Amino acid sequence: MSREKPILDTRPSFAVISKLEDSVLEIGPFNNPTVRGSNVEYFDVMTTEQLVARAKEVGYDPASVPEISYVSDDGNLEMVNRKYSAVVSCHCIEHQPDLIRHFNQVERLLKPKGKYYLIVPDKRYCFDHFIDTSSVDSVLTSKGQTRHPLIKVIEHRALTTHNDAARHWANDHIDHGYVQAIPVKAQMAIEEFNRANGGYVDVHRWQFTPESLRTS
Repeated sequence: MSREKPILDTRPSFAVISKLEDSVLEIGPFNNPTVRGSNVEYFDVMTTEQLVARAKEVGYDPASVPEISYVSDDGNLEMVNRKYSAVVSCHCIEHQPDLIRHFNQVERLLKPKGKYYLIVPDKRYCFDHFIDTSSVDSVLTSKGQTRHPLIKVIEHRALTTHNDAARHWANDHIDHGYVQAIPVKAQMAIEEFNRANGGYVDVHRWQFTPESLRTS
């Protein structure tokens, strides 16, 4: 009798992937990998040492940071030199400057019949609530970009709201002073973008709902 396939519909349920697959690459684990195991490797925008320092800075457990095998500050997967039966990404594709490049690079890393397991925030129930859902056109016009444009930095810094999913489910989307703070935050975003001088500024480039992700 064949075993039923596990239902992978929550982040904790993804932990079983390392037992289902021969080899796994997880993208962007920081200090909280979605999957662990001897057959799992990790890719991030920071080195292990940088992630440990970052974890200490924000009050996370630095001992939970995994050993990072591959590093690229803009998420470029080109230096990954092997193939995997699965790639895992938890809250990472929304940061990609060029989604087409990203999916093409993931495809290159997968063995035949390999799988890409994704956890993507639903913009309706996170701090992206007031930012427009990303369109197919915006995905196509981002092709070739390696940095986020100024408008996306402004959106992320000035238009994001609270990140309490329960409040969003209750139709409570806005904090006191949200509208009044937008001009100040927008100006700060412009200054941050200018200070980067062409360097990478990490923000959410993409905003999806489950339906828009399937159809984009």
